[in-house]
Amino acid sequence: MIEIIETGPFNTVQDLGRPGFRDIGVSAGGAMDPLAVKIGNLLVGNTADAAAIEVQTFPFKLRFSAPCVFAVTGAGGASLLNGKALLPWCAHAAAQGDVLELRHPPKLARAYIAVAGGLDVPVLMGSRSTALRGNFGGNEGRPLSKGDHLVAGSVADLLPLPATGLAVVEPSEALADIFAPVVDGVLQVRAIPAGEHDLFADDGDAFWSQTWRISSRSDRTGYRLSGDPIKPTEVVEMRSHGVVPGVVQVPPGGEPIIQMSDANTAGGYPKIAGVIDADLWRLGQAHAGGKIRFVRSSHEEARKVEKAVAAYLEDISQTTQMVKRALNAMA
Repeated sequence: MIEIIETGPFNTVQDLGRPGFRDIGVSAGGAMDPLAVKIGNLLVGNTADAAAIEVQTFPFKLRFSAPCVFAVTGAGGASLLNGKALLPWCAHAAAQGDVLELRHPPKLARAYIAVAGGLDVPVLMGSRSTALRGNFGGNEGRPLSKGDHLVAGSVADLLPLPATGLAVVEPSEALADIFAPVVDGVLQVRAIPAGEHDLFADDGDAFWSQTWRISSRSDRTGYRLSGDPIKPTEVVEMRSHGVVPGVVQVPPGGEPIIQMSDANTAGGYPKIAGVIDADLWRLGQAHAGGKIRFVRSSHEEARKVEKAVAAYLEDISQTTQMVKRALNAMA
């Protein structure tokens, strides 16, 4: 059992989402940084899609009501257990009564808390994720509140841990050869030209060449970007069509919108580009006010990045199982 003792707005239970229901108006949802959720779950011995806590407003505190193995991933560097700083991207053991505190992270936007067994909230449409717009899923379809209690799923035996915990190199470092560093505060995001790209002048040059700023009006549904407006060379009346996370649409005002985890299921604005799936976790960690620049990519590059990320996750899974076998043999 976990008791929430301090929280803010929009902290929720999330997993990897509920794809397959867009035809009835239900967005896939799920974590804004799915890679952090997968890593956290693998570190504590769960399947990659187990439900975790997504924290995007800080400070956040919880109390463990029973011994537990947990990991904090995503926005690291600001987590403490009973007041003692914790190594991020690491599985730790908590005793009954221990208090985990997450302070405001210095750079990234969202932290994730994975616990052994996952969070045991109801499965709706194949997912435990909170759908805030629909008021369902997760913890009664709403953000977490002080005094809430969450139950962890049953675990046959807790993952044995070394005394110092079980850590991994965070993805931005482990995969530095495929994820460009943030330079001068600008996050580079790879995207592929989309259906209406050719409607924009000079092959959409104004879209690709400028640095955009994430507006304060952004949320889990979409990031609104501020910059020099871009306009199509001709006005085209379009029917609404399906959209998914990563689609970049351009409304009449000319400032793009990136659909995010709680993306609308349909929309009629022209689509200028689509962010490659493997870069969406980096967007999910971007703050309002942050700067991004789109880098023209290709399907071939997108597949290459996906394979590299998959290999990284598989390495974490194998390492976790190897450590478990070694510690069990020593017990």
